[in-house]
Amino acid sequence: MDIADIATKEFVEVDANKRLGKVRSIFERENPKGIIVTEDGEYAGVITQKQLVQSHVEDDAKAGAMTRSAPKVERTDNVRDVARVLVEGGVKIAPVFQGDALWGIVTEDAILEAVLENLDALTIDQIYTEDVITIREDTNVGQVVNLLRKHGISRLPVLDDTEGLTGMVTRHDVVDVVVRDMNKATRGDRAGEIERVLDMPVYDVMNSPVETAKLGDSVRDAVERMLENDFAGLVVTDGDDDSHVIGIVTKTDVLRALTYTEEDHMDVQITNINLLDTISRDDIRADISQVVDKYQAMQVQHAHVRFHEHKEKLRGTPLIQCQIRLRTNKGQAAGSGEGYGAEMAFNVALDKLERNVLELKGVQADEEYRGQLLRKLGEL
Repeated sequence: MDIADIATKEFVEVDANKRLGKVRSIFERENPKGIIVTEDGEYAGVITQKQLVQSHVEDDAKAGAMTRSAPKVERTDNVRDVARVLVEGGVKIAPVFQGDALWGIVTEDAILEAVLENLDALTIDQIYTEDVITIREDTNVGQVVNLLRKHGISRLPVLDDTEGLTGMVTRHDVVDVVVRDMNKATRGDRAGEIERVLDMPVYDVMNSPVETAKLGDSVRDAVERMLENDFAGLVVTDGDDDSHVIGIVTKTDVLRALTYTEEDHMDVQITNINLLDTISRDDIRADISQVVDKYQAMQVQHAHVRFHEHKEKLRGTPLIQCQIRLRTNKGQAAGSGEGYGAEMAFNVALDKLERNVLELKGVQADEEYRGQLLRKLGEL
């Protein structure tokens, strides 16, 4: 299936000279996946809601100041390749070109709708993310913004005093309340309003009740609910307790699953691939393979490497955080680390990953020994 079959020519577009305050209002009013920015009638880039939450740029600035490049795709590209582009670019929207001309856009929702019938074969336990960051009801909005920025995520489950799931707060919720209150304030009141909003408890802005999923649920059912309710993700809860959070599944997790390959080499997904400097995708694949090949009983089904850039720099080189997550036939293994430049950060994370793989191997060895012992006892 060519991407032209599911792309659309209908999208939100603004000029690079448009005030950023107007752009924020568009997100609050229309909630698009992204906004196309043009300059002198030519495509210049995109603005995403994620950027607005992570930005300190004032409303009087021009849209061009927030414009970022998005991976371009051609009308004839296939769905799997475009899914990879969206995941690695960390975006929900990609401009579709015909030659040098902007033809339309494609969104993650359009891709998921197109492949919905093929998702019956997958279950939540095969694709969900176990590492989930949660907050309490009294966490303030300012802390929420910092967590969303730090971890590059779009939503946070909210727990009550008993560690039970009670709500969900999303990036859109934050943008919504900030834009709404800023529109009410006069110029002189803005600083006070910003402080008031950031001090609000998340209980006042979260969504409740929360849509959840179980490990055995089909991915198709989960995606249908996401699309129907315009959710970007669902909280994964324990089969015996709907309030016990064990993970999260997002549209990005589903897109990532679409890129799995049956090829001989290990499939590696890289988020924020533009941060790679002195290291390539092939280097990353080779280094991860070298680690897991030491343990021949372990087969890696998928590897996800995520880079995140901090503001701190050393002689012009940014501090990078790297997270590596492996999905294997023996369970999940992960490692994370920081360093100046992507290569250093990756190597630190790789060392941590190897230690965790050894620990995972040790736990499984203990379980095998326990099983053998129980069988011997049963024979006595």
